[in-house]
Amino acid sequence: MDLTYADADVRFRERVRGFLAERLPAGWTGWGALDRDEYDAFAADWRRVLVDQGWLAPAWPVEYGGGGLSVAEQSILAEELVRAGAPASPLPNDAYGVGLLGPTLLSWGTAEQREYFLPRTVSGEIRWAQGYSEPEAGSDLFGLRTTAVRDGDEWVLRGEKVWQSEGMTANWIFVLARTDPDAPKAKGLSFLLVPIDQPGVRRSPIRNMAGREDFSGFVIDGARTAASNLVGGVHNGAKVALTLLGYERGAGGVATAAAYEIELRRLVELVRHRGLADDPLVRDRLARCYTKVQILRHLGLRALSAGISGNPPGPESSILKLYGAEYHNEVTELALDVLGPAGLAPTGEPASNTLGADPLGSDPLSASSWSTVAMLARAATIYGGSSQIQRSTIAEQILGLPREPRVAVPAKR
Repeated sequence: MDLTYADADVRFRERVRGFLAERLPAGWTGWGALDRDEYDAFAADWRRVLVDQGWLAPAWPVEYGGGGLSVAEQSILAEELVRAGAPASPLPNDAYGVGLLGPTLLSWGTAEQREYFLPRTVSGEIRWAQGYSEPEAGSDLFGLRTTAVRDGDEWVLRGEKVWQSEGMTANWIFVLARTDPDAPKAKGLSFLLVPIDQPGVRRSPIRNMAGREDFSGFVIDGARTAASNLVGGVHNGAKVALTLLGYERGAGGVATAAAYEIELRRLVELVRHRGLADDPLVRDRLARCYTKVQILRHLGLRALSAGISGNPPGPESSILKLYGAEYHNEVTELALDVLGPAGLAPTGEPASNTLGADPLGSDPLSASSWSTVAMLARAATIYGGSSQIQRSTIAEQILGLPREPRVAVPAKR
C-alpha cells in the first residue's frame, strides 16, 4: 500500500494549515482549553467560518453547501482540524446530520430530498438525531418494533427509541421502522425522516454513569411524516441503515488516529507528573498503546485508499470500529491506573468531548477529564454496533467463516 499523498494533496494540506493559522484566534491552544461558555461562543463563530469555506460538509457537492472535496482532501482536512484542536463538527448535532445522514442521502435520497434537507442541515436550521436503538433490542439492529403505517400521503409511526445522542437538541430524527410486520426481520424495514416538534413525539434525557445527559429516549405515538420523507424505497430500510452505519464505523480513520496521538501525548505528561516514567510496566503499556495508534492510522489509510478508489464503506469498516473502540478502553484504563486513588474522587477540568478522546488543549493532569473519558470509552464498544457484532461481521463477511447460528426469539403475546 502506497502511504504517500499526491502532490496536489500535499498542496491542499498546506492550504488547510494556512487557513487554520489565519482564522483561529491568536494564542489558540485547542478547544479543549475552553470552558463551556467560551466554547459555545467560539463554536457559533467557527461554524460560520467552516460553512463559508464549504468545509463543514466537505464531502458534499458545492450546490448543497458542501466543499466538493476529494476523499483524500476530506481526510487531510479532518486530520489537520484535529491536530490544530479545531472542531470539525462545532455543534452537537453536526456529526449526525453532516457526517451520517448527509452521505446517506447522497447515496439513497431523491433529488427533492437532497435539495430540501442538505442545505438546511448545513445552515443549522435542521438538527438531526439518530433513531435506531430500541429497548430490549440491544445491538440487534433489525430486532426493532417501532412501526410505520401508510395513511394517505403520510406515514404514522408508533414505538420507542433509546440512546439518541444529542436528541434533546435535535428537531428532526431519522428513524428505522417496521413497515411490513409479516416479513423477516431485515426485509420489512423502512428509513424515514421525521420532524420531532409535533404531537406524538415525547423525549426525555438519559443520565449516563459519567453524570452527563448527552443521550435521550423517544416515545413515538402517532407521529406523522410525509410520504416523501421515505428514503431508499419502502421495505428497503435495512440497506439504507447499513450504509449509514458504514459511515459511522469507518469515518475519519486517519483523523481518529491523530486524536489518539494527541491523547497519548497527554497521557505521557500525566505519567511523568505522577513519577512513573521509569516504571517498566507503565512504559511497556505506553509502548503497546503507541503501537496500536500507529496500527489505527494505517487502518485509516487503508480505508482512505479504498475510498479514493471509489468504493463505499464496506464490512472492512468493522475492523476500524472494533480496533479503535477496544484500544480506547485500553489506553483510558492505563490512565486510571496511573491516577490511582485520584481517579476515584476526580478533580480538575471536566472532559470536553462527548465521545472519543479529549481534544488538544485539555489538561493532561485533570483526573476528572480522564475518568469521564474512560467511562465514555466503554460505550464505544456498544454504539455503532457492539464489538461482538463487529467480530461476527469480520468473521462472516471478510474471513468467510460459517454464519453464527441464528436463534429465533418468540414474539411477545
